[in-house]
Amino acid sequence: MQSSLPPVAGGRLTQQQRQQWALYIALAFHVSGFIAIGIFKAPLFVQLTPLNLLVCLALIVWTQAEYNSRFWLFAVLAFAIGYGAEYVGVTRGWLFGSYQYGTVMGSGLHGVPWLIGVQWLVTMYCIGMAMHLLQQRLLRNPEGRIHRLPRWWKAASLVLDGAMLAVVFDWVLEPVAIWLGYWQWKDGEIPFFNYLSWYLVSAVVLFCFHRLRFAKHNIFAVHLLLIQFMFFLLLRTVLVMGGG
Repeated sequence: MQSSLPPVAGGRLTQQQRQQWALYIALAFHVSGFIAIGIFKAPLFVQLTPLNLLVCLALIVWTQAEYNSRFWLFAVLAFAIGYGAEYVGVTRGWLFGSYQYGTVMGSGLHGVPWLIGVQWLVTMYCIGMAMHLLQQRLLRNPEGRIHRLPRWWKAASLVLDGAMLAVVFDWVLEPVAIWLGYWQWKDGEIPFFNYLSWYLVSAVVLFCFHRLRFAKHNIFAVHLLLIQFMFFLLLRTVLVMGGG
């Protein structure tokens, strides 16, 4: 029987092969995580959340087509903006509301785990890449040429629509994160202002994604976004709505 794994040519993997391998690795982590947490209620796998986040970060860096200073600048900005917003949220009670982190996501500064900045980076990179590739697909005519539209239109679409996608992602994630002990809200209520702030902060990061010029054709990032969305949606259904 022929293997479905991508072959290694000349000892080096092409970008397409890296993306295939990354997809298999991401699926293995999330499928096993869902089975362990959602079905067997294994607390050990919840404690492996930091490892999962770091693996996701490593995979998107590994599958990035090209590296330049603007790619690394985006990574730094996404981390810093996301972490800074969370820091203000926890220490001041502004932006997202009154909440605090548990111990699952590891150590940080004044109760804000460093890994939450990694989560912002991974999520915004994947959403930005998904919106960019969707635009390319929708604007391509049958001859393969890209329709010319005002730059402001494409920017507004990526930033505003992408930020709305980020809010949907957070809406799916929130009850699962509470159940798993990632963070807890005061009085147990998720305020509407949380989602408004998620939209605004996401829009700022996605604007940086749009403005910085680096290779933006990483299809694995789209796959990872879908995998994470389904992972949290299924856990939401099994654990939260199902009373698990």
